[in-house]
Amino acid sequence: MRADRLVSLVLLLRQHGRLSAATLAHELEVSTRTVLRDIDALSVAGVPVYAERGRHGGFALLPGFQNELTGLNHDEALALLVAGSRSGAQTFGLGSALAAAMRKVVDALPESSRTTAADAAQRLLIEPETDLLARRVVGERESDAVIAEVRRAVLAGHKLRIHYAAVDQTPKWRKVDPIGLVTVRGKGYLLATRSGADRTYRLSRILAAEELPEPAQRPARVDLDQAWKERTERFRTGGDQVTVLVRVDPTRRKDLVGTALAVLAEATDADGWLRLEVTFQDSRHAEWALWQLATHAEALEPEWLRTSLRNRAAATATCYEPTPGRHGGAT
Repeated sequence: MRADRLVSLVLLLRQHGRLSAATLAHELEVSTRTVLRDIDALSVAGVPVYAERGRHGGFALLPGFQNELTGLNHDEALALLVAGSRSGAQTFGLGSALAAAMRKVVDALPESSRTTAADAAQRLLIEPETDLLARRVVGERESDAVIAEVRRAVLAGHKLRIHYAAVDQTPKWRKVDPIGLVTVRGKGYLLATRSGADRTYRLSRILAAEELPEPAQRPARVDLDQAWKERTERFRTGGDQVTVLVRVDPTRRKDLVGTALAVLAEATDADGWLRLEVTFQDSRHAEWALWQLATHAEALEPEWLRTSLRNRAAATATCYEPTPGRHGGAT
């Protein structure tokens, strides 16, 4: 344990220069007296630590001192920094160990890459607690080539062109200012702005992407966790939400609930089907969700939704009626 703490102490001094005993104690989660003993131990071991007196004094390493660490390339370090940026380690009592590991990761990078890796980590967010958007769709497949191009633009701070297929719309090219990437339950999202307005794009709906040389118009630093929470909250409370009473085959309950904002009530009918009262973002979303389930679900209320689904089914049936002379029809 002490050996790990001594390594962490050296890394702190290498990365930050001169630090006071109080600051070192805070970072290492030990007492100031322990820090002073550790400084003495380093000196005895031949590590060139020296003290500067005065109001702005502290401890520092002699210039040019190097310790031996296994190096990491930029992408490996970035992956570890992103993974270590979440709060899970705190839950399992590993906060101190994680902090020490992250210092070693940063220190293992070439000096020219340390700042860029740390800055890049703030642009990638894994498994935030608020995941309302992620519940809307299940079973997605994202293009590795598209993700790589989007990630490059995000990390480089460049504008991005994406060929995006929004729900029920013809795919269109959009020019956006990328802010960061969020992954929730295996689903990826690009947080961006377009003409100054916040936009959230699902990565599985980006058909193609092109990093542009122009600098993106975005803040130099971002709290991606907070930005995600704000956007999901606006999604939850915005729009003209509708409440629907629906009967659904129990085997398709997950598909229905996965597209809804909330389940308000649930019961089981005599035939074993489930009767759910669910809330959708808006009328178009409600109709789309029920239409995907075909005969595995029935909207009971409101009446306008039943009418809309009935008209849609009738139009589809008419389209496929046998027509003399048409290929595949009756003759």
